[in-house]
Amino acid sequence: MQVPQPKPIDSDRDWFARAAEHGNPYAQFNLGMLYRNGEGVEQDDAEAVRWLMCAACQRLAFAQNQLGSMYYLGRGVGQSDMLAVYWFRLAAEQGDPSAQQNLGDMFRLGRGVPRDPSEAVAWYFKAAEQDTASAQRMLGACYLNGDGVAPDHALALAWLRKAARLGDADAEVSLGLMHRRGQGVAPSEAQAVHWFRRAAGKGNAAGQRLLGLACLEAGDVKGACLWLKRAAGQGEAEAQFRLALLLAGGPGAPTSDALDEAGALNWYTRAAEQGHVLAQYNLGVLYARRHGAGQAPDFRRAAYWYRHAAEQGMAKAQFALAVAHAKGQGVPRDEVQAARWYRRAAEQGDASAQNNLGVMYANGQGLRQNDAEAVRWYRKAAEQGHTLAQYNLGGMYNSGRGVERDSVRSYMWMLLAADAGDPAASANKAVLADCLSPGQLDSARDMSRRWRDARGAVTGERRAA
Repeated sequence: MQVPQPKPIDSDRDWFARAAEHGNPYAQFNLGMLYRNGEGVEQDDAEAVRWLMCAACQRLAFAQNQLGSMYYLGRGVGQSDMLAVYWFRLAAEQGDPSAQQNLGDMFRLGRGVPRDPSEAVAWYFKAAEQDTASAQRMLGACYLNGDGVAPDHALALAWLRKAARLGDADAEVSLGLMHRRGQGVAPSEAQAVHWFRRAAGKGNAAGQRLLGLACLEAGDVKGACLWLKRAAGQGEAEAQFRLALLLAGGPGAPTSDALDEAGALNWYTRAAEQGHVLAQYNLGVLYARRHGAGQAPDFRRAAYWYRHAAEQGMAKAQFALAVAHAKGQGVPRDEVQAARWYRRAAEQGDASAQNNLGVMYANGQGLRQNDAEAVRWYRKAAEQGHTLAQYNLGGMYNSGRGVERDSVRSYMWMLLAADAGDPAASANKAVLADCLSPGQLDSARDMSRRWRDARGAVTGERRAA
Protein backbone atom coordinates (compact mmCIF):
# COMPACT_ATOMS: atom_id res chain seq x y z
CA MET A 1 0.00 0.00 0.00
CA GLN A 2 1.28 3.42 -0.91
CA VAL A 3 1.23 6.06 1.79
CA PRO A 4 0.97 9.56 0.33
CA GLN A 5 3.82 11.78 1.45
CA PRO A 6 2.90 15.21 2.86
CA LYS A 7 3.74 18.07 0.57
CA PRO A 8 6.49 20.35 1.86
CA ILE A 9 5.17 23.51 3.43
CA ASP A 10 6.50 26.63 1.77
CA SER A 11 8.29 29.11 3.96
CA ASP A 12 6.86 32.57 4.67
CA ARG A 13 9.49 33.92 2.34
CA ASP A 14 8.25 31.72 -0.50
CA TRP A 15 4.61 32.67 -0.01
CA PHE A 16 5.41 36.38 0.13
CA ALA A 17 7.90 36.17 -2.75
CA ARG A 18 5.35 34.66 -5.13
CA ALA A 19 2.73 37.26 -4.25
CA ALA A 20 5.28 40.05 -4.27
CA GLU A 21 6.47 39.13 -7.75
CA HIS A 22 2.84 39.44 -8.88
CA GLY A 23 2.74 42.99 -7.50
CA ASN A 24 0.89 42.50 -4.20
CA PRO A 25 1.98 45.51 -2.06
CA TYR A 26 1.28 43.78 1.26
CA ALA A 27 3.41 40.80 0.24
CA GLN A 28 6.12 43.18 -0.93
CA PHE A 29 6.02 44.94 2.43
CA ASN A 30 6.14 41.70 4.41
CA LEU A 31 8.95 40.31 2.28
CA GLY A 32 10.89 43.52 2.79
CA MET A 33 10.43 43.23 6.56
CA LEU A 34 11.64 39.62 6.53
CA TYR A 35 14.85 40.74 4.86
CA ARG A 36 15.11 43.77 7.15
CA ASN A 37 14.84 41.66 10.30
CA GLY A 38 16.53 38.50 9.03
CA GLU A 39 13.48 36.34 9.81
CA GLY A 40 13.56 33.08 7.86
CA VAL A 41 16.07 34.56 5.42
CA GLU A 42 19.57 35.91 5.59
CA GLN A 43 19.39 39.54 6.76
CA ASP A 44 19.80 41.82 3.74
CA ASP A 45 19.08 45.55 4.03
CA ALA A 46 19.49 46.20 0.31
CA GLU A 47 16.92 43.53 -0.56
CA ALA A 48 14.65 44.89 2.18
CA VAL A 49 14.81 48.37 0.65
CA ARG A 50 14.07 46.95 -2.83
CA TRP A 51 10.81 45.35 -1.71
CA LEU A 52 9.79 48.17 0.61
CA MET A 53 10.27 50.57 -2.29
CA CYS A 54 7.99 48.44 -4.47
CA ALA A 55 5.26 48.55 -1.83
CA ALA A 56 5.83 52.23 -1.00
CA CYS A 57 5.46 53.20 -4.65
CA GLN A 58 2.04 51.56 -4.51
CA ARG A 59 1.14 53.99 -1.70
CA LEU A 60 1.22 51.44 1.12
CA ALA A 61 1.67 53.67 4.16
CA PHE A 62 3.37 51.00 6.32
CA ALA A 63 5.98 50.53 3.63
CA GLN A 64 6.48 54.26 3.14
CA ASN A 65 7.12 54.71 6.87
CA GLN A 66 9.56 51.78 7.01
CA LEU A 67 11.34 53.04 3.90
CA GLY A 68 11.69 56.45 5.54
CA SER A 69 13.24 54.70 8.53
CA MET A 70 15.77 52.94 6.28
CA TYR A 71 16.80 56.28 4.77
CA TYR A 72 16.99 57.84 8.24
CA LEU A 73 19.27 55.06 9.49
CA GLY A 74 21.19 54.60 6.27
CA ARG A 75 20.36 50.90 6.08
CA GLY A 76 20.51 49.43 2.59
CA VAL A 77 20.65 52.92 1.09
CA GLY A 78 22.75 56.04 1.53
CA GLN A 79 21.67 57.94 4.63
CA SER A 80 19.38 60.83 3.67
CA ASP A 81 17.27 62.89 6.08
CA MET A 82 15.54 64.60 3.16
CA LEU A 83 14.38 61.30 1.64
CA ALA A 84 13.41 60.05 5.10
CA VAL A 85 11.16 63.12 5.47
CA TYR A 86 9.75 62.56 1.98
CA TRP A 87 8.59 59.03 2.75
CA PHE A 88 7.50 59.81 6.33
CA ARG A 89 5.34 62.64 4.98
CA LEU A 90 3.67 60.45 2.34
CA ALA A 91 2.75 57.91 5.01
CA ALA A 92 1.77 60.54 7.57
CA GLU A 93 -0.59 62.25 5.15
CA GLN A 94 -2.35 58.90 4.75
CA GLY A 95 -2.88 58.83 8.51
CA ASP A 96 -0.17 56.38 9.59
CA PRO A 97 0.44 57.27 13.27
CA SER A 98 4.02 55.98 13.41
CA ALA A 99 4.91 58.07 10.39
CA GLN A 100 3.17 61.07 11.91
CA GLN A 101 5.32 60.76 15.01
CA ASN A 102 8.46 60.21 12.93
CA LEU A 103 7.71 63.31 10.89
CA GLY A 104 7.14 65.23 14.11
CA ASP A 105 10.56 64.08 15.33
CA MET A 106 12.18 65.35 12.13
CA PHE A 107 10.60 68.80 12.57
CA ARG A 108 11.55 68.87 16.26
CA LEU A 109 15.18 67.98 15.52
CA GLY A 110 15.47 69.97 12.29
CA ARG A 111 16.60 66.96 10.28
CA GLY A 112 15.74 67.04 6.58
CA VAL A 113 13.56 70.10 7.20
CA PRO A 114 14.10 73.44 8.98
CA ARG A 115 13.52 73.00 12.71
CA ASP A 116 9.88 73.86 13.46
CA PRO A 117 8.68 72.85 16.95
CA SER A 118 5.11 73.99 16.28
CA GLU A 119 4.91 71.76 13.19
CA ALA A 120 6.33 68.91 15.27
CA VAL A 121 3.55 69.42 17.83
CA ALA A 122 0.92 69.34 15.06
CA TRP A 123 2.14 65.92 13.86
CA TYR A 124 2.53 64.56 17.39
CA PHE A 125 -1.07 65.60 18.04
CA LYS A 126 -2.33 63.67 15.01
CA ALA A 127 -0.52 60.52 16.16
CA ALA A 128 -1.49 61.02 19.81
CA GLU A 129 -5.18 61.18 18.87
CA GLN A 130 -4.77 57.69 17.44
CA ASP A 131 -3.61 56.43 20.84
CA THR A 132 0.07 56.19 19.94
CA ALA A 133 1.57 56.20 23.42
CA SER A 134 5.01 57.44 22.41
CA ALA A 135 3.45 60.39 20.53
CA GLN A 136 1.33 61.20 23.58
CA ARG A 137 4.50 61.20 25.65
CA MET A 138 6.28 63.48 23.19
CA LEU A 139 3.29 65.84 23.16
CA GLY A 140 3.34 65.89 26.95
CA ALA A 141 7.06 66.72 26.87
CA CYS A 142 6.37 69.62 24.48
CA TYR A 143 3.78 71.08 26.85
CA LEU A 144 6.10 70.51 29.81
CA ASN A 145 9.06 72.28 28.19
CA GLY A 146 7.21 74.85 26.13
CA ASP A 147 8.64 73.45 22.89
CA GLY A 148 6.37 74.50 20.02
CA VAL A 149 3.55 75.41 22.39
CA ALA A 150 3.13 77.60 25.46
CA PRO A 151 4.20 75.73 28.60
CA ASP A 152 1.18 74.10 30.24
CA HIS A 153 1.79 71.66 33.08
CA ALA A 154 -1.87 70.61 33.21
CA LEU A 155 -1.84 69.52 29.56
CA ALA A 156 1.57 67.94 30.01
CA LEU A 157 0.17 65.82 32.85
CA ALA A 158 -2.91 64.92 30.82
CA TRP A 159 -0.97 63.63 27.83
CA LEU A 160 1.65 61.86 29.94
CA ARG A 161 -1.11 60.11 31.89
CA LYS A 162 -2.72 58.97 28.62
CA ALA A 163 0.63 57.51 27.55
CA ALA A 164 1.19 55.92 30.96
CA ARG A 165 -2.24 54.26 30.83
CA LEU A 166 -1.11 52.67 27.57
CA GLY A 167 1.97 51.32 29.36
CA ASP A 168 4.61 53.81 28.18
CA ALA A 169 7.38 53.50 30.80
CA ASP A 170 9.15 56.71 29.75
CA ALA A 171 5.91 58.60 30.35
CA GLU A 172 5.73 57.05 33.82
CA VAL A 173 9.24 58.32 34.56
CA SER A 174 8.25 61.82 33.39
CA LEU A 175 5.15 61.72 35.60
CA GLY A 176 7.29 60.71 38.56
CA LEU A 177 9.61 63.65 37.97
CA MET A 178 6.68 66.07 37.66
CA HIS A 179 5.28 64.87 40.99
CA ARG A 180 8.71 65.19 42.58
CA ARG A 181 9.14 68.75 41.30
CA GLY A 182 5.56 69.83 41.93
CA GLN A 183 4.90 70.68 38.28
CA GLY A 184 1.14 71.02 37.84
CA VAL A 185 0.55 69.06 41.04
CA ALA A 186 1.46 69.37 44.70
CA PRO A 187 4.95 67.98 45.29
CA SER A 188 4.73 64.35 46.38
CA GLU A 189 7.70 62.04 46.76
CA ALA A 190 5.29 59.16 47.39
CA GLN A 191 3.63 59.71 44.00
CA ALA A 192 7.02 60.13 42.37
CA VAL A 193 8.18 56.78 43.75
CA HIS A 194 4.88 55.19 42.65
CA TRP A 195 5.53 56.15 39.02
CA PHE A 196 9.23 55.30 39.17
CA ARG A 197 8.30 51.86 40.52
CA ARG A 198 5.84 51.25 37.70
CA ALA A 199 8.45 52.18 35.10
CA ALA A 200 11.12 50.14 36.87
CA GLY A 201 8.85 47.09 36.88
CA LYS A 202 8.66 47.35 33.09
CA GLY A 203 12.45 47.23 32.89
CA ASN A 204 12.90 50.95 32.21
CA ALA A 205 16.50 51.78 33.13
CA ALA A 206 15.82 55.41 34.06
CA GLY A 207 12.92 54.32 36.27
CA GLN A 208 15.12 51.71 37.94
CA ARG A 209 17.85 54.29 38.58
CA LEU A 210 15.44 56.86 40.01
CA LEU A 211 13.79 54.21 42.19
CA GLY A 212 17.21 53.12 43.43
CA LEU A 213 18.15 56.68 44.31
CA ALA A 214 14.80 57.13 46.09
CA CYS A 215 15.55 54.00 48.12
CA LEU A 216 18.96 55.41 48.98
CA GLU A 217 17.40 58.68 50.10
CA ALA A 218 15.02 56.69 52.33
CA GLY A 219 17.95 54.79 53.88
CA ASP A 220 17.23 51.53 52.07
CA VAL A 221 20.74 50.72 50.85
CA LYS A 222 19.82 47.14 49.89
CA GLY A 223 16.96 48.37 47.71
CA ALA A 224 19.15 51.08 46.24
CA CYS A 225 21.84 48.57 45.23
CA LEU A 226 19.22 46.22 43.76
CA TRP A 227 17.63 48.80 41.46
CA LEU A 228 20.84 50.60 40.57
CA LYS A 229 22.41 47.27 39.57
CA ARG A 230 19.43 46.48 37.34
CA ALA A 231 19.69 49.85 35.60
CA ALA A 232 23.47 49.66 35.43
CA GLY A 233 23.26 46.17 33.95
CA GLN A 234 21.23 47.63 31.08
CA GLY A 235 24.12 49.96 30.30
CA GLU A 236 22.69 53.18 31.73
CA ALA A 237 25.79 55.29 32.40
CA GLU A 238 24.28 57.44 35.16
CA ALA A 239 23.16 54.34 37.06
CA GLN A 240 26.61 52.82 36.65
CA PHE A 241 28.15 56.00 38.02
CA ARG A 242 25.72 56.19 40.96
CA LEU A 243 26.29 52.54 41.83
CA ALA A 244 30.05 53.00 41.70
CA LEU A 245 29.76 56.08 43.90
CA LEU A 246 27.76 54.09 46.43
CA LEU A 247 30.20 51.17 46.44
CA ALA A 248 33.17 53.54 46.76
CA GLY A 249 31.76 55.13 49.91
CA GLY A 250 29.81 58.08 48.54
CA PRO A 251 26.74 59.66 50.23
CA GLY A 252 24.45 57.04 51.74
CA ALA A 253 27.07 54.32 51.37
CA PRO A 254 27.03 51.31 53.69
CA THR A 255 29.50 50.94 56.53
CA SER A 256 33.16 50.81 55.55
CA ASP A 257 33.39 47.05 55.92
CA ALA A 258 30.66 46.66 53.25
CA LEU A 259 32.34 48.85 50.65
CA ASP A 260 33.49 47.27 47.42
CA GLU A 261 36.41 49.02 45.72
CA ALA A 262 36.63 46.40 42.98
CA GLY A 263 32.93 46.80 42.24
CA ALA A 264 33.27 50.58 42.23
CA LEU A 265 36.20 50.32 39.83
CA ASN A 266 34.17 48.09 37.51
CA TRP A 267 31.12 50.36 37.37
CA TYR A 268 33.13 53.58 37.16
CA THR A 269 35.00 52.04 34.21
CA ARG A 270 31.81 51.03 32.41
CA ALA A 271 30.30 54.50 32.85
CA ALA A 272 33.58 56.20 31.94
CA GLU A 273 33.84 54.20 28.73
CA GLN A 274 30.46 55.65 27.75
CA GLY A 275 31.83 59.16 28.22
CA HIS A 276 30.37 59.92 31.67
CA VAL A 277 32.61 62.78 32.72
CA LEU A 278 32.20 62.44 36.50
CA ALA A 279 32.89 58.71 36.25
CA GLN A 280 36.04 59.45 34.26
CA TYR A 281 37.25 61.91 36.89
CA ASN A 282 36.36 59.69 39.85
CA LEU A 283 38.04 56.73 38.14
CA GLY A 284 41.19 58.84 37.84
CA VAL A 285 40.97 59.69 41.54
CA LEU A 286 40.45 56.03 42.44
CA TYR A 287 43.53 54.95 40.49
CA ALA A 288 45.60 57.77 41.99
CA ARG A 289 44.58 56.99 45.58
CA ARG A 290 44.24 53.21 45.63
CA HIS A 291 45.17 51.89 49.04
CA GLY A 292 43.83 48.34 49.08
CA ALA A 293 46.03 45.41 50.03
CA GLY A 294 48.90 45.24 47.57
CA GLN A 295 47.44 47.95 45.35
CA ALA A 296 49.81 50.79 44.64
CA PRO A 297 48.53 53.95 42.94
CA ASP A 298 48.38 53.66 39.15
CA PHE A 299 49.22 57.19 38.03
CA ARG A 300 49.33 56.25 34.35
CA ARG A 301 45.71 55.12 34.35
CA ALA A 302 44.75 58.04 36.58
CA ALA A 303 46.20 60.50 34.07
CA TYR A 304 44.50 58.64 31.21
CA TRP A 305 41.05 59.15 32.73
CA TYR A 306 41.80 62.68 33.95
CA ARG A 307 42.60 63.55 30.33
CA HIS A 308 39.31 62.14 29.06
CA ALA A 309 37.35 64.20 31.59
CA ALA A 310 39.56 67.26 31.04
CA GLU A 311 38.95 67.17 27.30
CA GLN A 312 35.22 67.26 28.02
CA GLY A 313 35.80 70.53 29.88
CA MET A 314 35.70 69.41 33.51
CA ALA A 315 37.71 71.93 35.52
CA LYS A 316 38.65 69.54 38.37
CA ALA A 317 40.00 67.04 35.86
CA GLN A 318 41.91 69.76 34.05
CA PHE A 319 43.50 70.75 37.38
CA ALA A 320 44.34 67.12 38.20
CA LEU A 321 45.90 66.60 34.76
CA ALA A 322 47.93 69.77 35.17
CA VAL A 323 49.24 68.51 38.52
CA ALA A 324 50.13 65.18 36.86
CA HIS A 325 52.17 67.01 34.22
CA ALA A 326 53.77 69.28 36.83
CA LYS A 327 54.87 66.27 38.90
CA GLY A 328 55.43 63.79 36.08
CA GLN A 329 52.93 61.35 37.58
CA GLY A 330 51.66 58.95 34.91
CA VAL A 331 52.74 61.33 32.14
CA PRO A 332 56.07 62.90 31.21
CA ARG A 333 56.90 65.92 33.35
CA ASP A 334 55.99 68.91 31.18
CA GLU A 335 55.58 72.41 32.63
CA VAL A 336 54.20 73.78 29.37
CA GLN A 337 51.38 71.22 29.44
CA ALA A 338 50.87 71.85 33.15
CA ALA A 339 50.45 75.58 32.55
CA ARG A 340 48.09 74.88 29.63
CA TRP A 341 45.76 72.72 31.70
CA TYR A 342 45.97 75.04 34.73
CA ARG A 343 44.85 77.88 32.45
CA ARG A 344 41.88 75.94 31.07
CA ALA A 345 40.68 75.15 34.59
CA ALA A 346 41.48 78.65 35.86
CA GLU A 347 39.42 80.24 33.10
CA GLN A 348 36.46 78.22 34.36
CA GLY A 349 36.92 79.68 37.84
CA ASP A 350 38.77 76.84 39.57
CA ALA A 351 40.48 78.65 42.44
CA SER A 352 43.28 76.10 42.91
CA ALA A 353 44.12 76.24 39.22
CA GLN A 354 44.11 80.04 39.36
CA ASN A 355 46.56 79.95 42.27
CA ASN A 356 48.85 77.43 40.57
CA LEU A 357 48.77 79.36 37.31
CA GLY A 358 49.84 82.39 39.35
CA VAL A 359 52.75 80.34 40.70
CA MET A 360 53.75 79.36 37.15
CA TYR A 361 53.75 83.02 36.10
CA ALA A 362 55.65 84.11 39.22
CA ASN A 363 58.36 81.49 38.66
CA GLY A 364 58.38 81.47 34.86
CA GLN A 365 57.52 77.77 34.73
CA GLY A 366 56.04 76.61 31.43
CA LEU A 367 55.43 80.18 30.27
CA ARG A 368 57.10 83.58 30.26
CA GLN A 369 57.69 85.00 33.75
CA ASN A 370 55.19 87.78 34.47
CA ASP A 371 54.58 89.12 37.98
CA ALA A 372 51.56 91.17 36.93
CA GLU A 373 49.86 88.06 35.55
CA ALA A 374 50.82 86.18 38.70
CA VAL A 375 49.10 88.84 40.80
CA ARG A 376 46.03 88.77 38.56
CA TRP A 377 45.54 85.03 38.98
CA TYR A 378 46.42 85.06 42.70
CA ARG A 379 43.77 87.75 43.18
CA LYS A 380 41.08 85.77 41.35
CA ALA A 381 41.72 82.76 43.60
CA ALA A 382 42.14 84.85 46.75
CA GLU A 383 38.79 86.55 46.18
CA GLN A 384 37.22 83.07 46.21
CA GLY A 385 38.73 82.41 49.64
CA HIS A 386 41.62 80.22 48.49
CA THR A 387 43.98 80.49 51.47
CA LEU A 388 47.21 79.66 49.65
CA ALA A 389 46.41 82.28 47.01
CA GLN A 390 45.69 84.80 49.76
CA TYR A 391 49.08 84.05 51.26
CA ASN A 392 50.76 84.33 47.85
CA LEU A 393 48.99 87.59 47.07
CA GLY A 394 50.02 88.95 50.44
CA GLY A 395 53.62 88.06 49.61
CA MET A 396 53.43 89.92 46.28
CA TYR A 397 52.12 93.04 48.03
CA ASN A 398 54.87 92.76 50.62
CA SER A 399 57.63 92.52 48.01
CA GLY A 400 56.06 94.85 45.45
CA ARG A 401 56.17 92.23 42.70
CA GLY A 402 53.60 92.84 39.97
CA VAL A 403 51.83 95.38 42.15
CA GLU A 404 52.74 98.52 44.07
CA ARG A 405 54.24 97.60 47.44
CA ASP A 406 51.61 97.89 50.18
CA SER A 407 52.39 96.47 53.62
CA VAL A 408 48.87 97.08 54.90
CA ARG A 409 47.26 95.08 52.08
CA SER A 410 49.95 92.46 52.48
CA TYR A 411 49.01 92.06 56.14
CA MET A 412 45.30 92.04 55.27
CA TRP A 413 45.73 89.03 52.92
CA MET A 414 48.08 87.27 55.36
CA LEU A 415 45.52 87.79 58.11
CA LEU A 416 42.73 86.29 56.01
CA ALA A 417 44.88 83.30 55.08
CA ALA A 418 46.04 82.80 58.67
CA ASP A 419 42.50 83.00 60.05
CA ALA A 420 41.49 80.32 57.52
CA GLY A 421 44.22 78.04 58.88
CA ASP A 422 47.16 78.52 56.51
CA PRO A 423 50.26 77.67 58.58
CA ALA A 424 52.73 79.71 56.50
CA ALA A 425 50.49 82.77 56.77
CA SER A 426 50.22 82.28 60.53
CA ALA A 427 54.01 82.21 60.82
CA ASN A 428 54.57 85.26 58.60
CA LYS A 429 51.75 87.31 60.08
CA ALA A 430 53.71 88.06 63.23
CA VAL A 431 56.80 89.08 61.23
CA LEU A 432 54.73 91.52 59.15
CA ALA A 433 52.95 92.89 62.22
CA ASP A 434 56.30 93.98 63.71
CA CYS A 435 56.81 96.24 60.68
CA LEU A 436 53.44 98.02 60.95
CA SER A 437 52.23 100.80 63.19
CA PRO A 438 49.17 100.31 65.40
CA GLY A 439 47.15 102.41 62.97
CA GLN A 440 48.24 100.32 60.02
CA LEU A 441 47.41 97.13 61.90
CA ASP A 442 43.93 98.47 62.70
CA SER A 443 43.45 99.46 59.06
CA ALA A 444 44.48 95.97 57.82
CA ARG A 445 42.19 94.27 60.34
CA ASP A 446 39.31 96.53 59.31
CA MET A 447 39.93 95.73 55.63
CA SER A 448 39.97 91.98 56.31
CA ARG A 449 36.77 92.24 58.36
CA ARG A 450 35.01 94.18 55.59
CA TRP A 451 36.24 91.64 53.03
CA ARG A 452 34.70 88.78 55.04
CA ASP A 453 31.45 90.68 55.67
CA ALA A 454 31.08 91.46 51.97
CA ARG A 455 31.40 87.79 51.01
CA GLY A 456 29.78 86.06 53.93
CA ALA A 457 31.32 82.86 55.15
CA VAL A 458 33.96 81.93 52.57
CA THR A 459 35.38 78.48 53.00
CA GLY A 460 39.14 78.46 52.70
CA GLU A 461 40.77 76.04 50.30
CA ARG A 462 44.38 75.02 50.04
CA ARG A 463 44.39 72.58 47.12
CA ALA A 464 47.66 72.89 45.23
CA ALA A 465 50.12 70.89 43.20
